[in-house]
Amino acid sequence: MSNDEVYATGLLNRALDPACQPPEIRDFLQAEIDFLDELIADGMAVLDVGCGTGRHLAILQDRLRLGVGVDYEHTYIVAARRRAGAHLHFVTGDATRLPVRASFDVATCLTNTWGTMSDKRAVLDEMRRLVPKPGTRLLSVFAESSVAARHEWYRRFGHPVVGESAEYLITEGGLRSEHFSEARLRGLVGECAIRPLAGIAYVVTF
Repeated sequence: MSNDEVYATGLLNRALDPACQPPEIRDFLQAEIDFLDELIADGMAVLDVGCGTGRHLAILQDRLRLGVGVDYEHTYIVAARRRAGAHLHFVTGDATRLPVRASFDVATCLTNTWGTMSDKRAVLDEMRRLVPKPGTRLLSVFAESSVAARHEWYRRFGHPVVGESAEYLITEGGLRSEHFSEARLRGLVGECAIRPLAGIAYVVTF
């Protein structure tokens, strides 16, 4: 089963249920929101790649001039549209060929979404195409220190880990979720700034 097929089963909704989240994961999810709160200024246009059900743009919408979220899983986009204000737009599409032409102030790919994607460099290229200014494109990804917390998180939402390597976990349900060292991130992303987040993750700006 591919990650696309796994997410189509509604995995995201279970993963975001606070009852399924160990404290380390809850702290990470809140740290992402706190980081965005500091980064995003009034009047910005923000692109969220792999937006899921649109929760990050929904939190920010009162200060955004424009928010666009893209996700390949149409059921998540349908859910995102239910919470969209007039200046939020959600589109079903491929992160390696984003169906968007506008330019944005900031592009994000959050909650280790990039760590579940197969063609990571193509996603980065699309983020660079739509947000040409360096330092305004943002990834949040799991660090190697996240492994124990993710074992527990995945077990709680019905995906116990059955395989582990230095770079990824694989669950019984077929989810393949990667984690990163700083050196690996620099090798994949190129020139970037890396900041620890909540003890189990990194924020990468490029």
